[in-house]
Amino acid sequence: MGTKMYCSVENRDRGFTLVELLMAMAILGIIFAALASTFVIQSRSYDLQEQVTEMTQTARAAMDMMTREIRMAGCNPAGAVFNGITYNASQLQIRMDLTDASGNPGSDGATTGPNENIIYTYDAANLRIDRNTGASAQPFAENIQSFTFSYLDSDGNATTATADIRQVSIAITARTAKPDSNGTFRTYTLSSLVTPPNLYL
Repeated sequence: MGTKMYCSVENRDRGFTLVELLMAMAILGIIFAALASTFVIQSRSYDLQEQVTEMTQTARAAMDMMTREIRMAGCNPAGAVFNGITYNASQLQIRMDLTDASGNPGSDGATTGPNENIIYTYDAANLRIDRNTGASAQPFAENIQSFTFSYLDSDGNATTATADIRQVSIAITARTAKPDSNGTFRTYTLSSLVTPPNLYL
């Protein structure tokens, strides 16, 4: 009489249990949350770095152009009489004779040509420096927290007399366009002491 053998066949098509699905979903949720958090942090960091770069470039470009123009103050090949820099506490006015009556390079003894009479002012309401070359004030540098300037005589002392101005001290503080994650604005300050050689003649 033969012996009966019973074989146990495993059910390989049973799928996942509810507990296994919930655990898998929880693990995936944690991974996605970590990835999203990392992405947000990196995105904010990149945005902040971009703003800091833009802020720094704005301040440097403004200071560079302003410094070059101040150095040209009083340029007067024709020997005309005018003030290279006129004292004014609320605006920085620079005058030079660079072109002839037709606007070509040269000199005509006047400061009425393009970029021969330049006025810089600070617009505190809009946080910017404006530049006026005769027609009207145009935005020159945006997101400027402060713009200060002072006039110095030949000994380096502050002066309010136009005839005594020999140097101009400038300070520009730029700031980022948007606050960082702490709600504060990053700032960058540049200062320069400019000596226009033509004012010593």
